[in-house]
Amino acid sequence: MPTRFFRSCFICLIAIFCVSNANAQKTPPTQSKDQQKKQSPTIIHSTTEIEDAITRGVEFLLKDQNKNGSWGSPHNTKALNIYAPSPAASHLAYRAAVTAMCISALIESGQVDKSAEAKQSLQRAQDWLMLELPGVRRATADVMYNVWAHAYGIQALVHLHHRAKSANQKEQLNKIEDLIRNQIERLQRYASIDGGWGYYDFRAGTKRPASSSISFTTATVLVAFHQAEQIGIDVPDKMVKRAIDSINRQRKSDNSYVYGEYLKMRPLYGINRPGGSLGRSQACNIALRYWGDKTVDDEVLVTWLERLRDRNGWLSIGRKRPVPHESWFAVAGYFFYYGHYYAALCVEDLPAEKATPLKNDLAHIILALQEKDGDWWDFPLYNYHRQYGTAFSIMTLSRCRP
Repeated sequence: MPTRFFRSCFICLIAIFCVSNANAQKTPPTQSKDQQKKQSPTIIHSTTEIEDAITRGVEFLLKDQNKNGSWGSPHNTKALNIYAPSPAASHLAYRAAVTAMCISALIESGQVDKSAEAKQSLQRAQDWLMLELPGVRRATADVMYNVWAHAYGIQALVHLHHRAKSANQKEQLNKIEDLIRNQIERLQRYASIDGGWGYYDFRAGTKRPASSSISFTTATVLVAFHQAEQIGIDVPDKMVKRAIDSINRQRKSDNSYVYGEYLKMRPLYGINRPGGSLGRSQACNIALRYWGDKTVDDEVLVTWLERLRDRNGWLSIGRKRPVPHESWFAVAGYFFYYGHYYAALCVEDLPAEKATPLKNDLAHIILALQEKDGDWWDFPLYNYHRQYGTAFSIMTLSRCRP
């Protein structure tokens, strides 16, 4: 009986193989990318579509703004919450970072000077940020969410600086510049011994963080520093160099970047491979390029922007999952809109003939994901995710305009 059974199984396997082989012979030859593009033309999105989506996003932010002018809150908890010890300090950092991003999004939307409601919203947010940002601190020895507030705070303040300069508000300009310098000093204080920035210190909890520098956190800070320098604010050269060196130690030959310095000796670990780096490479590439790295040329930016488009599924699978890093290549949901925003900065830095098709690719991805109430979100984070996702998406779409 066993002999007959195994003989029957073997015959079935041979039959399956023959059928499969026959079907394989009928499969048409692989087409070139050019042929595929001709058969599946890219949908071109109009200016109206983009502006309508931005408008809906802004309307969501206006309705969602807190009475005190900020955005976000520690509500909407779930079974698995992101670690937030010393809740007052942790959540002030979250709220300051998200409010700063919403300020930048409102300004970049172009609607502040068209809508009285948007203008009033911006003023309330500005008042809150300038009052509360100086009080943002490291929550505990092991948690430094404040680095995000300092970085995005600088970006928002640079936007506000442009507006104050246009209105010839000299006193306001001085206040903004002083606050930017204050945030730069805070980032200098909380830079890791590795040279960049991380948001946890589970090593020692020392005054100078012993945390591992995280590639994309460091890139976020360097982008903010670059924008500060564009308005004449000095950033210490030594601090910038150490941060650049940290990113380069985490950089692989194909311009994927490991998650943090603690993983640089494990380059083929899932999260460090190209699929896991899709949300990081854009930020790291543009940060190095802003600071004069000639090896991050147009070809590098275009290659990774095309990868983001073609392999978008790796980020999408992680979107809206409640557990960080549970998806393929250990992708976390909160990489999604972050990665596309920095991709938009890369597109913005390219010549027009290379940027135009890539703008449309980004717009196509973002437009399709807008929620019914006008927001975007990728990871359930207390009550901050809809706000930061919307801010990132508005800023991305604002760079996709023809």
